[in-house]
Amino acid sequence: MLGTDIARKIRNYITELEATKEKKLTLHSTGNIQQVFKRGRATVHFDAAFDRQLFRSASGLTVWNGEGKILATQAVIHSKIANPFTAEAYAGLQAVKLGISLGVNKIEVVGDSKTIIKKCQSSNTNKSVIGAIIRDIQNQKNSFQEIEFIFVPKAKNIYAHAIATEALKRRESFYLVRGILEMVRHALDKLWPKPPD
Repeated sequence: MLGTDIARKIRNYITELEATKEKKLTLHSTGNIQQVFKRGRATVHFDAAFDRQLFRSASGLTVWNGEGKILATQAVIHSKIANPFTAEAYAGLQAVKLGISLGVNKIEVVGDSKTIIKKCQSSNTNKSVIGAIIRDIQNQKNSFQEIEFIFVPKAKNIYAHAIATEALKRRESFYLVRGILEMVRHALDKLWPKPPD
C-alpha cells in the first residue's frame, strides 16, 4: 500500500468520525449488519459500477422507509466480475440480502437495469450467464411477505449510483445506518450543483 493510499484512508476515517459525531450515526463493517427496521416496509434502491480493466464492481444500496428517510446505505465490492450485467445482478442480490438483514416483511427492490428487474420479476428458470445469481435472488423471495421489483430511470436512482461509483473509486465497502457518507454527498453535489442565490 502506498503512502498516498494510507493518507487517503486516514483522511476518510477522520471525516467519517466527524460525521458520526455531528449526526450520531453508527458506522458498521459489512460483516454484522444490525437490525434497524423491525417488521415493516422498505424500498431498497440498487445500482452497480463496473471496472472493465480490473474485472471489479461495486454494489451501491440505499434503503428508504415510507416517509422518504434513509434507513441505511451500503457499498459492497466484488471481484472477478465478467461484465456489467453480472455486476448489476450482484447488486440486486445484495439489495435483497440487505432487506433480509434489516428484517423487513415487505420490500420494493428498485433498480435502473431493465434486464435485471425483468429477470427478477419472472418466475421462469433463467438460463443466461447471470442465471445462478437470478436464482439466488428468486430463492430469497420467500424471506418476505411481499417483494416487488421495480424499474426506474437512472436519474431516479442517483443515490445508489453515487454510492456504487464512489465505492469502486475508493475500493472500499461500507455500511451506514440512517445516513450517507460524506464522500457520497460530495459526489451528489457534483451531479446536482446548487442553484446560485
